[in-house]
Amino acid sequence: MTSNSSEHRPRSRPLPPPTARSVALEILLQREEPGDFLEHRLERVPGFQVLSETDRRLSREIAFGVLRNRSALDHLIAARTDGRPQRPVLRGILQMGLYQLLFLDRVPDHAVVNEAVLLARQRGFSAQSGFVNAVLRGVTRDKEACRQSLQALKLRDPALGWSHPDWLVRRWVASLGAEDLQRLLAWNNAAPTTFARVHRPRISAEDLKARWKAEGVEATPVSVDWADPDTVFALVRHPVLETLASFRDGGFYVQDPSTLMAVQLLDPRPGERILDLCSAPGGKTLAIAERLRGQGGLVAHDAHPGRLELVRENARRLGTEGIEICPDPELGGPEVLFDRVLVDAPCSNTGVLRRRIELRWRLQPDEIPRLAGEQLRLLDRAAARVRPGGALVYSTCSLEPEENERVVEAFLQAHPGWTEAARRTLHPVRDQVDGAFAVKLLRPA
Repeated sequence: MTSNSSEHRPRSRPLPPPTARSVALEILLQREEPGDFLEHRLERVPGFQVLSETDRRLSREIAFGVLRNRSALDHLIAARTDGRPQRPVLRGILQMGLYQLLFLDRVPDHAVVNEAVLLARQRGFSAQSGFVNAVLRGVTRDKEACRQSLQALKLRDPALGWSHPDWLVRRWVASLGAEDLQRLLAWNNAAPTTFARVHRPRISAEDLKARWKAEGVEATPVSVDWADPDTVFALVRHPVLETLASFRDGGFYVQDPSTLMAVQLLDPRPGERILDLCSAPGGKTLAIAERLRGQGGLVAHDAHPGRLELVRENARRLGTEGIEICPDPELGGPEVLFDRVLVDAPCSNTGVLRRRIELRWRLQPDEIPRLAGEQLRLLDRAAARVRPGGALVYSTCSLEPEENERVVEAFLQAHPGWTEAARRTLHPVRDQVDGAFAVKLLRPA
């Protein structure tokens, strides 16, 4: 079965008001920019801002679900269309229809098919609407067989069945084994939990929980050994966070528990002078500031000065003072030293693929050695800023040893006298949090 691939002509009349599905299609068709992640682009997607919050959630769920399962959905489409390539708009409509039919249950099958056909017509593909109808109705008749086929594909060809790059799956199976590989791929394809860290200078955990209850937020405490009790909560149900007074008043910061591990290793203490070398958007910076309790000094730097505005905005909302925003690459000169330095290095982000939804389709094998070289240079630069007897913490959200252990090994070989005081790795399969690596290095006195 194939579609008529006639050229898509400009529309002669305006489109009807946006719907969850029409906006989901726009999300899928968005062009990517280097370093620009999808969550940051949603405000620029036509129609997204005018949707109700319910429709925004549905639009996100459909579009993000398609991106997480893109290869598997395309495999099903190819099987039902003789492998013929489809135009991006038609392919997106088919992907969305298949995702709703096979992964969601909230909309009746006939409504999914009818809405896909209507969307094809609205986008100028009236001649192909019968093709869309035939493909999706065929899937509704064979729904259980399609689901079983997808499950079998996950075991037979994990990269295709779980929609991950083949090179990355080969890398992981060599280190994890088949069973843990399946667990990691399933983790990456699940919708991530939203976590909130209580900002104690503004509010206690008990008072914040009371405010959340009044605001319609359902939250459960998260217990991890690298953070104090009642510090992190999983937000099970909540309105749009920006609409909550508790958010606007700086009662909490959205932050995965794994990101606090590096701050625990850094162990900043009141009265000390701290450098956060790769600060933006500021989650770890703000957690460090909270530990300093207004005593000492905290310098926030980033290689991309424009991103430091995010640190400034977040500090302003939380009412955090005492953070010196420093875009100067010289950091005041070589004589300026710090008691502790944090290098939360740019990395491949393979530990947070469930949050960076489209990253799996952008990451290439040669990125990992390239990033490792940059990370080692950053670590060298940071070491020069540590006072004798001071501490340096290096962290990533990567699962790859080239960016973690091997960078540390290369650093220690090049810096005689430096010692490793502590090291920890968090892995989604084992720890049920985002992947993270952190090591604490000590400069000789």
